Amino acid sequence: MNTAWTFAVSDDRYITITDRDLALLRLLHDDAHLASELARADIVAALDVPPDVVTMNSRVVFEDATTGRATEVTIVFPQDADVDHGKVSVLAPVGTALLGLAEGESIVWPFPDGSSRCLRVLEVTFQPEAAPPGLKAGMTPGEQEA
Repeated sequence: MNTAWTFAVSDDRYITITDRDLALLRLLHDDAHLASELARADIVAALDVPPDVVTMNSRVVFEDATTGRATEVTIVFPQDADVDHGKVSVLAPVGTALLGLAEGESIVWPFPDGSSRCLRVLEVTFQPEAAPPGLKAGMTPGEQEA
């Protein structure tokens, strides 16, 4: 196992959530894992969030230490989830685990099958707060909306 996997986000470490995301995520308060994460979040203005932090609608490449596989997904609200297009709900275990982490950070997260997996953020390839106006996940600047 890679020694980079020996650390995880601990219960006393804060994740970073934007004020806008928090307002919308609070509407999903029935999810215990999400509520727990939000309770320990460092809330920042959307304009102040570092560009390497996973926010809502961010596209992120992460690695699962169990499989060694790197996967790219977009973290979305439940109504926008579409696994076939790489859109993972924030209420899915992977979505909740990655939200608020920065590039290089890892977390050990429980999964429905009873296992725990160590997930590490390799790269935030798109973050809406850091993108030029009109640019959406998966678009290039030439495809930017008018």
